[in-house]
Amino acid sequence: MTIEAKTTETATSRIRLGMVGGGIGAFIGGVHRMAARLDNRFELVAGALSSSPDKAVASGHELGLSPDRVYSSYKDMAIREARLKNGIEAVAIVTPNNVHYEAAREFLKRGIHVICDKPLTSSLADAKKLKKAADESGALFILTHNYTGYPMVRQAREMISAGELGDLRVVQVEYAQDWLTEALETTGAKGAVWRTDPKQSGVGGSTGDIGTHAFNLASFVTGLTLDSLAADLDSFVEGRRVDDNAHVMLRFAGGAKGMLWCSQVAPGNENSLKLRVFGTKGGLEWAQEDPNRLWFTPFGQEKRLITRGGAGAGAAAARVTRIPGGHPEGYLEAFATIYTEAAHAIEARRNGKTVDKSVVYPTVDDGVNGVAFIEACVASSRKNAAWVKL
Repeated sequence: MTIEAKTTETATSRIRLGMVGGGIGAFIGGVHRMAARLDNRFELVAGALSSSPDKAVASGHELGLSPDRVYSSYKDMAIREARLKNGIEAVAIVTPNNVHYEAAREFLKRGIHVICDKPLTSSLADAKKLKKAADESGALFILTHNYTGYPMVRQAREMISAGELGDLRVVQVEYAQDWLTEALETTGAKGAVWRTDPKQSGVGGSTGDIGTHAFNLASFVTGLTLDSLAADLDSFVEGRRVDDNAHVMLRFAGGAKGMLWCSQVAPGNENSLKLRVFGTKGGLEWAQEDPNRLWFTPFGQEKRLITRGGAGAGAAAARVTRIPGGHPEGYLEAFATIYTEAAHAIEARRNGKTVDKSVVYPTVDDGVNGVAFIEACVASSRKNAAWVKL
């Protein structure tokens, strides 16, 4: 991925994008729009940006959308855009979890590609129905597990796939935050309100919001398949209806073992996602808050630092690196990588070509696995941390 290649993109070649949710004041909507714009591959042309008609109109105006492409419902948007000659080719769904299934289904059945925030849905039953809808549609489905877009995450995945760690034995992943240490949801803070409401978030709290990211990251990097888990979930904040802390033991197919901790009540942690993988030949360590560095230790040798854009970084990292080493790339760039991978796939489909094998992004199958993980954690915890098969 080079700067020169991106700057030659023209407005006419951009993918026409719509958005469901993400109106005024929505953090994640802004992130998706920045990610979509960064590599000049998408143009936002339509939106059903809020369930409130007034807010939807105001949000569309703020974003410079044509008034006739601003909708008060995602169903109306899907119907009309599918009929327009220059209607949207893809839609980004950035709503609370309980809206994902119905919204995505409306666009999929009209052949519009879907780029959906995680987790896939608020229940495993809906996740399975959405996978069926995606498979039957033939449209592409991209799930924005954005941490898989970091170059050093791609580097770790490439090294493990090449056997540099040998047979994998231990996987440790954690995702700790502190923003829900107190009952923020009682103040009316929108992000906290819906994330702690099981009707909107699903049965998982921290397990659904950030535990799925940790689980997906471990699966993406190692290539391992989770066989079973034992989970101890807590709701430490009085009155909270979903978990805010989870300790999960993992058993992978093939014999590797793992541990996952996710917490939103860990003071001093802002967005502390960390992964460590150990095999018969060595170990790897990566932290999201220092994302341009990957530590590699071959067994019996000195610890080695591999940097993004630096010596030792391989092809998988290089193809998603935008600027020279020493110039930090971070969260927005990683998120943009998912959008650009989606663009590669959409453009290949548009031109009747097969997408290059190097293009990698989370799919609806990853989404189903993520929701299965959440529900297995809840089921295990209700049985006093009994082992549960996925």
